[in-house]
Amino acid sequence: MKKRLWLLFICMIMTATTACGSGEGGKMEGKEKTLTKEGKMVVTLSLQEPNAFYQAVEKKFEEKYPDIDLQIQAYKQMGEKWEPGDFEKYRKTTNTALLSGKGADIIEVGSLPIGEYVSKQLLLNMDDYLEQAPLLNKSDLQMNALEAFKLNGGMYAMPSGFFLRAFIGDGDILENTSVDDKNWTWQEFKEVSKELMQKAGESSKEPRYALANEPPEVILQEMVVDSYTEFVDRAAQKAKFDSPLYVDMMQQIKKMYDDEVMTSKPAEIGKQLFYSAVLFSPADFIDVPHTFFSNPKLLHKPHAEGQTVGMRIIPSSQFAIQAKSPVTEEAWKFIAFLLSEEVQSLQEREGFSLLTSVNEKKLNDIQEQVNSGTYKLPNGKAAKVQDEEFTQFKQLLRTPYQFAMLDGKVIAMVGEESSSFFSGQKSAEEVAKLIQNRTTIYLNE
Repeated sequence: MKKRLWLLFICMIMTATTACGSGEGGKMEGKEKTLTKEGKMVVTLSLQEPNAFYQAVEKKFEEKYPDIDLQIQAYKQMGEKWEPGDFEKYRKTTNTALLSGKGADIIEVGSLPIGEYVSKQLLLNMDDYLEQAPLLNKSDLQMNALEAFKLNGGMYAMPSGFFLRAFIGDGDILENTSVDDKNWTWQEFKEVSKELMQKAGESSKEPRYALANEPPEVILQEMVVDSYTEFVDRAAQKAKFDSPLYVDMMQQIKKMYDDEVMTSKPAEIGKQLFYSAVLFSPADFIDVPHTFFSNPKLLHKPHAEGQTVGMRIIPSSQFAIQAKSPVTEEAWKFIAFLLSEEVQSLQEREGFSLLTSVNEKKLNDIQEQVNSGTYKLPNGKAAKVQDEEFTQFKQLLRTPYQFAMLDGKVIAMVGEESSSFFSGQKSAEEVAKLIQNRTTIYLNE
């Protein structure tokens, strides 16, 4: 659980700072190729911190390519404690090295300002390499995931896997209720929830809420994440939080809390009608929904008016190649190796695979265990999963995904300032202006 929270934290701080210094990629001095005493080509890989996955990949990669010496440069050693301010130091160190052309050949960029690197032409566009890669089975790649991660039309950062943000409902309560979850807005969610809460109240003395356990500012932050590009244009360095859309969003959330459709009160598992959760692997298609409900229903999350519908995707580790690296061909071999069945099948790798075959094999294995009665949920109970659910899971793995490169500081500002509106101290318009001013100043720093 701690590891999963850590991964979510890394995702939230993605691109949390701007690149230090200035300069264009074309003005950097290129590095020279380096050979070991044995004549191997040196390829450097910059990491925040090594783990079992990176160690396994390094070993297997060098076995496959004995003429390459993959050298890992880690800011922290495995298990070393991160102190306050370490992330800022790490980003500053990496930014400085990359801007000067002295950084590693391959860089773990999940918590770095990828967009700014791309605008400065510091990262290699891997599209042509991906298209021409002879060893990759492109028909097996989860192209819906890779397309979602593209920036400015190019593949500048390759994930090793991905997570999914899911929305789960109580299938028993939802039965005989018409819900068009592919198109429903938060306003429709509110209306449906009121109907379902009334239905649930008729069969239970205890109240049930649509969503519980979270204060309104957290729900607002999640909604902003889902609609991030509506409020932040990083390329133009503009914010749009003073828009009617954002003001309406705050007012809508407050009304749902005032009407007790949502509550910040704690609620035991099963006392909510819906849950928003992150799925970290194919097994979570089973473990997460069936822990919440005996008859769960996997839904599309409600969205703001006019927003594109689609499951939100979250990258795990992301890797980029420095544009001025003298060993781009060798560096690409490493990226392509990450997409191989050998690496995508590693137990140490986090997240869903970028290969459809690997994801479906895991789901098929689980389905066999479920049907034989040997598969157990995290609570130790046997999982009762219909075959139709597995069909739905496989379909969801092929649907278009949504992804926006977030800035954790902007999301933090939303939470900090909006609490004064939800507590009744300031109007929605006043808070919107405060957030607009803060984010505008920050984006132009």
